[in-house]
Amino acid sequence: MCPRLLRALSGILVCLGCASLLAQDVGRPATGSTSPLVLSAEVDSIIHPVSAEYMVEVISRADAEGASLVVFTLRTPGGLVDSTREIVSKMIAARTPVAVLVAPSGARAASAGFIIVLASDVAAMAPGTHIGAAHPVSGTGQPMDEVTSKKAASDVAAYARTLATKRGRNVMLAEQAVNDSRAFTDGEALNATPPLIDVVAGSVPELLQKLNGRTVTRFDGKTTVLHTAGARVVSVEMNWRQRILGAIAHPEIAYILMSLGTLGLMIELWSPGAVLPGVVGGLCLLLAFFAFQVLPVNYAGLLLILFGLVLFILEVKVPSFGLLTVGGLVSLVLGSMMLTDSALPELQIGWRVILPVSLTLAGLMTFLVRLGIAAQRKRPETGDAGMIDAPGEAMTAIAPDREGRVQTHGEIWRANATEPVAQGDRVRVVGIDGLILTVRPDRPHAA
Repeated sequence: MCPRLLRALSGILVCLGCASLLAQDVGRPATGSTSPLVLSAEVDSIIHPVSAEYMVEVISRADAEGASLVVFTLRTPGGLVDSTREIVSKMIAARTPVAVLVAPSGARAASAGFIIVLASDVAAMAPGTHIGAAHPVSGTGQPMDEVTSKKAASDVAAYARTLATKRGRNVMLAEQAVNDSRAFTDGEALNATPPLIDVVAGSVPELLQKLNGRTVTRFDGKTTVLHTAGARVVSVEMNWRQRILGAIAHPEIAYILMSLGTLGLMIELWSPGAVLPGVVGGLCLLLAFFAFQVLPVNYAGLLLILFGLVLFILEVKVPSFGLLTVGGLVSLVLGSMMLTDSALPELQIGWRVILPVSLTLAGLMTFLVRLGIAAQRKRPETGDAGMIDAPGEAMTAIAPDREGRVQTHGEIWRANATEPVAQGDRVRVVGIDGLILTVRPDRPHAA
């Protein structure tokens, strides 16, 4: 029994040893995972709540996974100050250093994008890019009065000076970008004293190569050394919800959605019970209103567009011989031109969108008006009016002083005649009095 017991104990010990070795192998990171982790994200849009949410999520993921660096490839014409402050606050509080690369060549980071570059731990630009022009404008698209404009510019300028000071960047140029709307090329930004950016790199791999071993001073004054040699770069994409909302938050897309939504509701009003046009129209309008919360909307232009659509609806109800349609078209075009009032081309609605949408709506309204007029001119098919001029056949002889019977509309009616009618003659109804018809012989010359 003892030898058997010893063999059993030895087997158990061997199994435990193998399990321990296996657990050590499982817990030990793979050879590739020991390399530094870098998260890379691309922002090519206006800075609005959707892009802010995306950038904040990327930074939070980097902190949770212990990444060595976060790299944002940025291309933007600007955006909302509140969303910019949300991004900057997250960058400042992040445990992971954040690099912002304005790329590729020919891109820019203007207005809000300049503030984000200024706030980053590592500011980089690709050759042929530019940053700056950060003077604030009204979020409604309306021009600000002098006092309000000065207050807004002073507030953003102070914000830029604070970020530039803490990051060791050129405070004077940062202030000029806000107050004087000055912009800077990659060479001007790098060669300034002190510089506005840290490095010029054409791509993320080139940037990581240049940053390896570089000491970065964080916003709180602490320093950290970047280790990016052989880094494992993980690209982080927007989720489907962010992609959809980000695409919607574009002036031309919002304008098309608003037009489609209004058209759907109008069709639902014209033919109640269709359901589908009303549902699609309501969804399009809700999405358009979401985009208008993000974009600098001129509400005078929005009201003009709505007024033009109301005139289109009235054209169907009120016989104006096309005057309401012309007025609606003029109001729609003027409102479309005024809908977004911004100096940035990316925030404007081009004629290539305004004209097709306006002409399509006008053409559709003209078509519907013609259908309405044709329906009004069409001979009635039911009721007393539908009986007038209806053809029939005399079942009995009818005289002016004697009542007879005729068949019309598949029914037999009592009838009087304006002149004698023989049995079997073709007749035509010329009047109706209760349940008695007045007919006449249906002859070619009696038209």
